[in-house]
Amino acid sequence: MPSALILIADGTEEMEFTITYDTLVRAGVACTSAFVSDGKRDTGHIGSHETDPPFAKGSRGINVLPDTYFSPQAATPDKYDLLVIPGGAKGAETISSNSPVQHLVREYLQADKFVGMICAGSLAALTSGLQKQPITSHPSVRDQLKDKFEYSEDPVVVSGKLVTSRGPGTTFPFALTLVELLVGKDKRAEVAGPMVFPQDTFA
Repeated sequence: MPSALILIADGTEEMEFTITYDTLVRAGVACTSAFVSDGKRDTGHIGSHETDPPFAKGSRGINVLPDTYFSPQAATPDKYDLLVIPGGAKGAETISSNSPVQHLVREYLQADKFVGMICAGSLAALTSGLQKQPITSHPSVRDQLKDKFEYSEDPVVVSGKLVTSRGPGTTFPFALTLVELLVGKDKRAEVAGPMVFPQDTFA
Protein backbone atom coordinates (compact mmCIF):
# COMPACT_ATOMS: atom_id res chain seq x y z
CA MET A 1 0.00 0.00 0.00
CA PRO A 2 1.43 3.42 -0.94
CA SER A 3 1.86 5.89 1.90
CA ALA A 4 1.90 9.66 2.23
CA LEU A 5 3.10 12.14 4.83
CA ILE A 6 1.07 15.36 4.82
CA LEU A 7 2.52 18.27 6.75
CA ILE A 8 0.39 20.79 8.63
CA ALA A 9 1.10 23.87 10.74
CA ASP A 10 -0.78 26.75 12.32
CA GLY A 11 -2.10 28.74 9.36
CA THR A 12 -2.30 25.82 6.92
CA GLU A 13 -5.10 26.17 4.36
CA GLU A 14 -7.78 23.78 5.55
CA MET A 15 -9.18 22.80 2.14
CA GLU A 16 -5.77 22.02 0.69
CA PHE A 17 -4.91 19.83 3.66
CA THR A 18 -8.25 18.06 4.10
CA ILE A 19 -9.16 17.47 0.44
CA THR A 20 -5.71 16.07 -0.31
CA TYR A 21 -5.73 13.81 2.76
CA ASP A 22 -9.29 12.59 2.13
CA THR A 23 -8.78 11.94 -1.58
CA LEU A 24 -5.62 9.95 -0.98
CA VAL A 25 -7.36 7.86 1.70
CA ARG A 26 -10.20 7.10 -0.73
CA ALA A 27 -7.56 5.73 -3.11
CA GLY A 28 -6.20 3.39 -0.46
CA VAL A 29 -3.12 5.45 0.34
CA ALA A 30 -2.04 5.21 3.99
CA CYS A 31 -1.84 8.83 5.15
CA THR A 32 -0.17 10.40 8.17
CA SER A 33 -0.40 14.08 9.06
CA ALA A 34 2.46 15.66 10.97
CA PHE A 35 2.39 18.97 12.85
CA VAL A 36 5.29 21.32 12.12
CA SER A 37 5.67 23.78 14.99
CA ASP A 38 6.78 27.37 14.51
CA GLY A 39 8.22 27.26 18.03
CA LYS A 40 6.05 30.16 19.18
CA ARG A 41 3.18 28.32 20.82
CA ASP A 42 3.14 26.70 24.25
CA THR A 43 1.78 23.24 23.51
CA GLY A 44 1.57 22.27 27.18
CA HIS A 45 2.70 19.07 28.78
CA ILE A 46 -0.31 16.80 28.37
CA GLY A 47 0.31 13.46 26.71
CA SER A 48 3.25 12.30 24.64
CA HIS A 49 5.16 14.88 22.63
CA GLU A 50 5.51 12.39 19.80
CA THR A 51 1.94 11.14 19.59
CA ASP A 52 -0.31 13.88 20.98
CA PRO A 53 0.23 17.09 19.03
CA PRO A 54 -1.95 20.14 19.61
CA PHE A 55 -4.69 21.18 17.25
CA ALA A 56 -3.35 23.05 14.24
CA LYS A 57 -5.32 26.27 13.83
CA GLY A 58 -5.96 26.60 10.11
CA SER A 59 -5.94 29.73 7.99
CA ARG A 60 -9.69 30.15 8.49
CA GLY A 61 -9.59 29.37 12.20
CA ILE A 62 -10.69 25.75 11.89
CA ASN A 63 -8.91 23.41 14.30
CA VAL A 64 -7.42 20.24 12.80
CA LEU A 65 -5.95 17.47 14.94
CA PRO A 66 -2.79 16.08 13.29
CA ASP A 67 -1.81 12.45 13.66
CA THR A 68 1.62 13.17 15.07
CA TYR A 69 4.37 15.73 15.53
CA PHE A 70 6.76 16.21 12.64
CA SER A 71 9.91 14.22 13.27
CA PRO A 72 12.60 14.27 10.55
CA GLN A 73 13.77 10.83 11.63
CA ALA A 74 10.28 9.39 11.20
CA ALA A 75 9.60 11.17 7.91
CA THR A 76 12.34 9.76 5.70
CA PRO A 77 11.59 8.56 2.16
CA ASP A 78 12.14 4.93 3.06
CA LYS A 79 8.93 5.21 5.12
CA TYR A 80 6.67 7.12 2.69
CA ASP A 81 6.08 7.35 -1.05
CA LEU A 82 4.83 10.93 -1.02
CA LEU A 83 5.51 14.12 0.94
CA VAL A 84 2.80 16.81 0.75
CA ILE A 85 3.22 20.49 1.67
CA PRO A 86 -0.07 22.42 1.67
CA GLY A 87 -0.42 26.18 1.49
CA GLY A 88 -1.94 28.90 3.59
CA ALA A 89 0.42 31.84 3.95
CA LYS A 90 1.39 31.40 7.60
CA GLY A 91 1.49 27.61 7.50
CA ALA A 92 3.50 27.56 4.29
CA GLU A 93 5.99 30.00 5.78
CA THR A 94 6.46 27.80 8.84
CA ILE A 95 6.85 24.61 6.81
CA SER A 96 8.98 25.97 3.97
CA SER A 97 11.38 27.73 6.35
CA ASN A 98 11.93 24.56 8.40
CA SER A 99 15.43 23.26 7.67
CA PRO A 100 14.62 19.56 8.24
CA VAL A 101 11.65 19.89 5.85
CA GLN A 102 13.93 21.46 3.23
CA HIS A 103 16.33 18.55 3.62
CA LEU A 104 13.49 16.03 3.28
CA VAL A 105 12.20 17.66 0.08
CA ARG A 106 15.61 17.15 -1.52
CA GLU A 107 15.93 13.66 -0.02
CA TYR A 108 12.53 12.51 -1.34
CA LEU A 109 13.29 13.69 -4.86
CA GLN A 110 16.75 12.14 -4.79
CA ALA A 111 15.15 8.87 -3.68
CA ASP A 112 12.73 9.06 -6.64
CA LYS A 113 9.76 9.62 -4.32
CA PHE A 114 6.98 12.13 -4.97
CA VAL A 115 6.73 15.60 -3.44
CA GLY A 116 3.48 17.56 -3.70
CA MET A 117 3.27 21.30 -3.03
CA ILE A 118 0.19 23.47 -3.39
CA CYS A 119 -0.52 27.19 -3.12
CA ALA A 120 2.13 29.00 -1.05
CA GLY A 121 3.49 25.57 -0.15
CA SER A 122 5.40 25.79 -3.43
CA LEU A 123 7.77 28.18 -1.65
CA ALA A 124 9.37 25.02 -0.28
CA ALA A 125 10.80 24.41 -3.75
CA LEU A 126 12.63 27.71 -3.44
CA THR A 127 13.78 27.34 0.15
CA SER A 128 14.90 23.76 -0.53
CA GLY A 129 17.12 24.96 -3.35
CA LEU A 130 15.53 22.86 -6.10
CA GLN A 131 16.84 23.24 -9.62
CA LYS A 132 15.01 25.34 -12.19
CA GLN A 133 12.04 23.39 -13.50
CA PRO A 134 8.31 23.82 -14.27
CA ILE A 135 6.31 24.89 -11.23
CA THR A 136 3.14 26.68 -10.20
CA SER A 137 1.78 28.25 -7.02
CA HIS A 138 -0.77 30.64 -5.62
CA PRO A 139 -0.55 33.99 -7.45
CA SER A 140 0.42 35.71 -4.18
CA VAL A 141 3.87 34.04 -4.21
CA ARG A 142 4.40 34.01 -7.98
CA ASP A 143 6.94 36.83 -7.91
CA GLN A 144 9.12 34.93 -5.47
CA LEU A 145 9.26 31.93 -7.80
CA LYS A 146 9.03 33.17 -11.39
CA ASP A 147 12.72 34.02 -11.84
CA LYS A 148 14.04 30.83 -10.22
CA PHE A 149 11.69 28.39 -11.95
CA GLU A 150 9.81 27.87 -15.22
CA TYR A 151 6.62 29.37 -13.86
CA SER A 152 3.25 28.13 -15.15
CA GLU A 153 -0.34 29.08 -14.44
CA ASP A 154 -1.66 25.61 -15.18
CA PRO A 155 -3.83 24.16 -12.37
CA VAL A 156 -1.39 21.30 -11.77
CA VAL A 157 2.21 21.02 -12.94
CA VAL A 158 4.11 17.73 -12.90
CA SER A 159 7.88 18.00 -13.19
CA GLY A 160 9.41 14.58 -12.72
CA LYS A 161 8.49 13.63 -9.16
CA LEU A 162 7.56 17.19 -8.15
CA VAL A 163 3.85 18.04 -8.34
CA THR A 164 2.68 21.61 -7.73
CA SER A 165 -0.69 23.31 -7.80
CA ARG A 166 -2.27 26.73 -7.28
CA GLY A 167 -4.77 27.00 -4.44
CA PRO A 168 -7.96 25.78 -2.77
CA GLY A 169 -9.85 25.66 -6.08
CA THR A 170 -7.26 23.38 -7.68
CA THR A 171 -6.94 20.99 -4.73
CA PHE A 172 -9.14 18.28 -6.25
CA PRO A 173 -7.15 18.03 -9.50
CA PHE A 174 -3.95 18.21 -7.43
CA ALA A 175 -5.05 15.36 -5.16
CA LEU A 176 -6.38 13.26 -8.04
CA THR A 177 -3.10 13.73 -9.91
CA LEU A 178 -1.26 12.42 -6.85
CA VAL A 179 -3.64 9.44 -6.79
CA GLU A 180 -2.94 8.72 -10.45
CA LEU A 181 0.81 8.93 -9.97
CA LEU A 182 0.75 6.65 -6.93
CA VAL A 183 -1.84 4.05 -7.93
CA GLY A 184 -2.81 4.63 -11.55
CA LYS A 185 -5.44 6.14 -13.84
CA ASP A 186 -8.06 3.49 -13.08
CA LYS A 187 -7.93 4.25 -9.37
CA ARG A 188 -8.18 7.98 -10.10
CA ALA A 189 -11.36 7.36 -12.08
CA GLU A 190 -12.71 5.05 -9.38
CA VAL A 191 -12.16 7.70 -6.70
CA ALA A 192 -13.43 10.64 -8.77
CA GLY A 193 -16.66 8.97 -9.90
CA PRO A 194 -18.58 8.96 -6.59
CA MET A 195 -17.45 12.55 -5.93
CA VAL A 196 -19.86 13.60 -8.73
CA PHE A 197 -17.86 16.41 -10.31
CA PRO A 198 -19.66 18.54 -12.93
CA GLN A 199 -19.32 17.18 -16.43
CA ASP A 200 -16.15 18.01 -18.37
CA THR A 201 -14.22 19.14 -15.31
CA PHE A 202 -10.84 17.96 -14.09
CA ALA A 203 -11.89 14.55 -12.75
